[in-house]
Amino acid sequence: MDSDPRDSLQEDSGEGRFQNGNRRELQVGRVLGLDVGSRRIGIAISDPLGITAQGLETLQRRNKRHDFEYLQRVIQQYDVRQIVVGLPLRMSGAEGIQSDKMQVFAEDLRKRFRLPVHLWDERLTSAEANRLLRETDLSIEKRGKAVDRMAAVLILQGWMEWRGGEASSYRLPASGSE
Repeated sequence: MDSDPRDSLQEDSGEGRFQNGNRRELQVGRVLGLDVGSRRIGIAISDPLGITAQGLETLQRRNKRHDFEYLQRVIQQYDVRQIVVGLPLRMSGAEGIQSDKMQVFAEDLRKRFRLPVHLWDERLTSAEANRLLRETDLSIEKRGKAVDRMAAVLILQGWMEWRGGEASSYRLPASGSE
C-alpha cells in the first residue's frame, strides 16, 4: 500500500510551493492584527512563524496621521509582513456602514505600507474578549482597557488558524491543472 502523499511533501527553495506542485499559502514573517474602533485600535502581533498571537499596547486614536505613524513604528519594529483587520459584519453576515469604513481603512493600509491586508470577520470577538477577561482577576477598569487588545488577538489568532488549516490540508490538484 502506498504511503500518504502528505508524508513526502517538502518545500522547495522559498517559492511557496511544495515539490509536488501544490501551492502553499503560509508566508514566514510576523502578522499584525488590528481591531479598529472609532476611539481605539487594538493591536496584536504574531510570532515570527505566524502561529501564535500576543496583544500589544492599544492605540488611542487621534487622527489618521497619528494612527498611521504609530502603526508604521510597530510595522518596522516587528518586521511585519502582512496585516489582518477585523471586519465588522452584522450578525446576519451582511455588511454595513462600519464594514465599508473598514474596507476603506484596509485599502489605506495597503497603499501606505505596501503590505498584504486581509479582512477577517470580527463578529463576537469583543464579546468573547469580554467573556475571557471576566474570568481573570482584572479590575473592571483594567478589563475595559484590555478588551480591544484581546479582540485584536482573537481576530489575528482566528485568521492564522484558518490560514494554517488551509495551507496544511492536502488537496489533490483538479484534473487538467498544474
